Amino acid sequence: MTQRIRLSGVSKEFTVNGTKSMALDDINLTVNAGEIYGLIGRSGAGKSTLLRTINGLERPSSGKVFVDGVDIGALDANELRELRRRIGMVFQQFGLWNSRTVYGNIATPLKLAGWKSQAIRNRVAELLDFVGLGGKAFARPRQLSGGQKQRVGIARAIANNPSILLADEATSALDPQTTTEIVDLLRSVNDQLGITIVVVTHEMDVIGRLADRVSILSDGRVVETGDIHQILAQPNHPVSGALVGPYTRTALTEGEKSSLRNQFRGRRISVAVGQHLDDDPVISRLARQHHIDFTIIQGAVARVKDQPYGQLNLALLGDAADLDRFVTELADRVVVTEW
Repeated sequence: MTQRIRLSGVSKEFTVNGTKSMALDDINLTVNAGEIYGLIGRSGAGKSTLLRTINGLERPSSGKVFVDGVDIGALDANELRELRRRIGMVFQQFGLWNSRTVYGNIATPLKLAGWKSQAIRNRVAELLDFVGLGGKAFARPRQLSGGQKQRVGIARAIANNPSILLADEATSALDPQTTTEIVDLLRSVNDQLGITIVVVTHEMDVIGRLADRVSILSDGRVVETGDIHQILAQPNHPVSGALVGPYTRTALTEGEKSSLRNQFRGRRISVAVGQHLDDDPVISRLARQHHIDFTIIQGAVARVKDQPYGQLNLALLGDAADLDRFVTELADRVVVTEW
């Protein structure tokens, strides 16, 4: 796959009141063209600092940042300004100019880029329709809701047809319903316009619905990187587990298993739910075929990037031979664990 962004050994040191601290420590990661890449971690983990190195707003103390193969640290001021036209940015607090209308906010980067007046009018109208604000061109930011302000921010960020969009806590100031709408809009930016997106957030739910791949940051270091489904299914670092645990809590503890063994007769299994179960009711089909009864003890299924994800814990009743065949055939299709 084509590499859009690459960070190689990037570190960033700040000095505050004579005390040095490492905001970033030897960061190595690659973002591929056309994907949505998530950066998640607790406050102070270094997420926003890392994001700002991609467009040169922060210069690394050491290491290099490459955008489309170009070392941005080697660019002069004019070259860096030209690069930034290819990188849009969306902020937590929207960053709109209150003295300008919605139209004026979106038109400004186009004017700075030298667009003609008619082309600007056409482009702004196109963008307003795309973000669902066709009737708000001459409203002022103070007249807009938080979600509408963020839609304007997104429209402005993609006005110059960038190849990259950086989103820094773009949903943190929004209520849950509006967050869902902005997540859907960002996915449309990626799906319909092909723009590569790097999103910083502390909200695991946003990452789960938006990102293709994710890096977990802690104390300025990347502690784990992987496909979003892999990170959710099997986090390999304690920090990752702490972040994704509340979002994906479906597995039973050993204490819960011990208690449930006394409550439910028969064989007990855990079934991992994934994409392969989306259009095939394999559990109920095999249960009918082998004359098995089952009870759902506990479990949850969510959707991650439009794919089901979760775990079901079942108690099985039936003839021993039928149970053996049921478990064997089910294990050929999904991950089954007996307990």
